[in-house]
Amino acid sequence: MTSQNAAPSAPRLIKACRQEILDRPPVWLMRQAGRYMPEYRAIRQKMGFLELCKTPDVAVEVTMQPINAFEMDAAIIFSDILIPPEAMGMEVVFGDGGPHFPNPLQTAADVDRLIIPDPLEKTGFVMEIIRRMRQELASRPDTALVGFAGSPWTLASYMIEGGGSKHFAKLKGMMYDAPDVLHRLLGKLAETITLYLNAQIEAGAQAVQLFDTWGGILSEAEYRRFILPYHQQIIRNLKRDETPVILYVNNSRGLLPLMAEAGPDVISVDPLTSISDARQIVGHRFALQGNLDSTALFSSPQVLKPMVQALIAEGGNQGYIFNLGHGILPPTPVENVRLLVDLVKESALTPAHP
Repeated sequence: MTSQNAAPSAPRLIKACRQEILDRPPVWLMRQAGRYMPEYRAIRQKMGFLELCKTPDVAVEVTMQPINAFEMDAAIIFSDILIPPEAMGMEVVFGDGGPHFPNPLQTAADVDRLIIPDPLEKTGFVMEIIRRMRQELASRPDTALVGFAGSPWTLASYMIEGGGSKHFAKLKGMMYDAPDVLHRLLGKLAETITLYLNAQIEAGAQAVQLFDTWGGILSEAEYRRFILPYHQQIIRNLKRDETPVILYVNNSRGLLPLMAEAGPDVISVDPLTSISDARQIVGHRFALQGNLDSTALFSSPQVLKPMVQALIAEGGNQGYIFNLGHGILPPTPVENVRLLVDLVKESALTPAHP
């Protein structure tokens, strides 16, 4: 999706996705609404995480907190990647130790019991959040609304392991011993996520991001077998004529060519690969997003400022979106988030160049 003459009303983020020449790159941060903000922590003291995700009024308030505080160029809806697995019929519990599936998938029969849910019937609260967010952002036409979903492989990891994992022994055990069962699960997840993201687009999401947090645990050959076909299936079947698709894979060093084969509009680069190297690897068919190390936000302003400025210069003003290389961390100093966003916005003082 490359256009030099898109509608002037398109938000800055969408123009960057289309590789238009801009006066500065857009900026937003993965997990920008959340635990590092005192406003969010105050709300979480009053309600559980899943309740928050399913309460549109409060989810909209939380989504807007970083927009009101820092004026990022995009708002990403407050939700969680594990909403679709719950809609498919799995119980998920969010506790202090992270998400947990009390009854993880173990057999082919477990996979067969999963449904492919109607996204409006089972996850209509997400679409309501998107509709309300578009109303909320009506007075900020240059602020884009981003929807998202987890990829089949990453969702499968939680559904099989029962939660987070260091070694993924159960997931890889199924991959080695019962690949047909794993493919059946990944296929159901791909169909579910396609319907889910299309519903987000229809509700008003202006861009969508597909997250594969655990894609980097596989070799290139395994990635090509168990991840790439499902990325391709999802992206190919999205209603993306006017809605760019961003693909993020954590620990993706060595996997960028395979990410390109999936056919997104934007490749989000983690901190292990420079933006310059990523451009050399995938060419100029894709816009790039990233990739400041999240831990850089713990450094002093004197250290952080030149890091941000160098990344802005490296990314340039065509086909580049400033972001972190992964999600923002809970103890992150709020003042450093403000500094980062301000530095990107001040870069507009530099004249645009081809």
